[in-house]
Amino acid sequence: QVQLVESGGGLVQAGGSLRLSCVASGRTFSSYIMSWFRQASGKERNFVAVINRIGTYTNYANSVKGRFTISRDNAKNTVALQMDSLGPEETAVYYCAAAQKWNNIKFPNLYDDWGQGTQVTVSS
Repeated sequence: QVQLVESGGGLVQAGGSLRLSCVASGRTFSSYIMSWFRQASGKERNFVAVINRIGTYTNYANSVKGRFTISRDNAKNTVALQMDSLGPEETAVYYCAAAQKWNNIKFPNLYDDWGQGTQVTVSS
């Protein structure tokens, strides 16, 4: 198990950018597949982005491709989500999540650990 803490959320105007960060505890961070999910109020938690253990492969939800970038620094036990060209549809609580193995990484139930979430609000 790994403990995850997100930060970096806030209020941003449409077209702006935010960088979210997730800090993990423990010495086994590099063994985890890391993802970002988001959940808008009253809606399901949806996949946003994933990165493999060594940061050589990434995948994104179609809705954010070309605008969001996931990255990780295993030496610092961190994973980040750079979000550019934000629109109101990106308003949600963003969660960092860790998984032990590759499966269908778009399903929240397959993840082992979650952060508390950080609110992102994009004003129109």
